[in-house]
Amino acid sequence: MKKDHAYYMGLAIKLALKAKGLTSPNPLVGAIVVKNGRIIGRGYHEKAGLAHAEVLALDEAGNEAKGASLYVTLEPCTHFGRTPPCVDRIIQSKIKEVIIGMVDPNPLNNGKGIQILKNHKIKVEVGILEEELRRINAAFLKYITKRLPLVTIKVAQSLDGKIATRTGESKWITSDKSRNYSHRIRQNYDAVMVGVNTVRRDNPKLDAWFARKQPVKIVIDSQLSTPQDANIFANNSKVIIVTITPRPGQETENRNILSQKAKVLEVKEKFGQINLKDMFKTLARMEITSVLVEGGGTLIGSLFDEGLVDKVLFFISPKIIGGKEGVSSVMGKGISRLDSAVVLKNLKLRRFKEDILVEGDVKYV
Repeated sequence: MKKDHAYYMGLAIKLALKAKGLTSPNPLVGAIVVKNGRIIGRGYHEKAGLAHAEVLALDEAGNEAKGASLYVTLEPCTHFGRTPPCVDRIIQSKIKEVIIGMVDPNPLNNGKGIQILKNHKIKVEVGILEEELRRINAAFLKYITKRLPLVTIKVAQSLDGKIATRTGESKWITSDKSRNYSHRIRQNYDAVMVGVNTVRRDNPKLDAWFARKQPVKIVIDSQLSTPQDANIFANNSKVIIVTITPRPGQETENRNILSQKAKVLEVKEKFGQINLKDMFKTLARMEITSVLVEGGGTLIGSLFDEGLVDKVLFFISPKIIGGKEGVSSVMGKGISRLDSAVVLKNLKLRRFKEDILVEGDVKYV
């Protein structure tokens, strides 16, 4: 049976996913060279600064690339960045056709690579498995077009929406299987973010078990009250403490000590609190393209109030905590009318022992 474009693009996507969590701020990209129904070259982008997928695949194909077809998940680049333009290498290889998963939204490229290939009489086809490619590169797409990181909320809560009891106890609401999966999720993000109350109450490490690359740990702390001996500082972790510029006379000893343990990032304020949108813009300028927010309820509620959440992961345990003083997973101002409620699209449900994971993309009305 003759294999079609979707088949080979699917293989290119599998290659791209080998570097999941490692390529930021670049996208996940895979490439395959096919000639006479035989794969003669494979490649995927492993890390920013290293060779692009197309170059690796063409290097493996060698001289056989002449007259072959190149499948690549993202439009080849035309500009010098950390590496030279890929279109030049493709043209030199004498490839006869290039099948592209999706157009590169980067303003420096965005169709230019396709046009250059066509100008050199190379056949080009675009839009193969594009929906799947947009999903796996969602963080890159937002970062490169809006200069903001993708923001995902992760919550472990009881059936009645509590993340801690009235005394602050929260370990453990969900099962060990849910927690293990949560650690695997962390390694796919550039940063894990919590509010300072979560650090003070739970003292989490925020590590990603068995990860090839640990995420940056970010603490939202307008008063710089993060404990100096908090677990987030263990193992020489990279930590960012986001705060606001102190007024004259507000410099503290704790600020000076924390600045030796972490990067103290000052951002604009809004009504005396951290301006969350300015914070994310600043993080994007630092090439942080994705953030996993793990609490607490005040921070999560504020992010929803500001319309800054892209995706949610709610682990729900069949436990009822109750009490008006129990800590809710989403606080903040909230909505006044039900027709203004945040809804989820692309909904997925999974089971982890007795827990249920509700996953979806956020849609603001």
